Amino acid sequence: MHHIPQLLGIFTDIYGKDAVMDLPRALLISLIGFVTVIAVLAIIAVFVRLISLVFGAFNKGDKPEQVSAAAAATTAPAPVTTPLRADPQLINVDEKTAAVVMAIVSHESGIPLNRLEFKSIKLMEDKK
Repeated sequence: MHHIPQLLGIFTDIYGKDAVMDLPRALLISLIGFVTVIAVLAIIAVFVRLISLVFGAFNKGDKPEQVSAAAAATTAPAPVTTPLRADPQLINVDEKTAAVVMAIVSHESGIPLNRLEFKSIKLMEDKK
């Protein structure tokens, strides 16, 4: 038994109760649904933009000079303390060569020099 899909909802009012859903009508209904979804998304995007502009206008009225000294003292970040690091132990290496080695390691690894910790730098002798 072959079942022919029937139109539903508002489309039965437009095409009639016993109208058959053929390909052109199905494409038209799909296009209407697609356009409806895009239109609703555009309305939501405009609404979000308007809300952000409204709240942005309120925030622009607050100037940093208006903040009291007590409020600034309570929200001030804690000072950053760097741990004391001992200089690396240099074994058969002068300081200039050690500095070059540390710079090369920092550059090649992409890690800033202040984030690296060198414990020792040792000159390796060639074994022949």
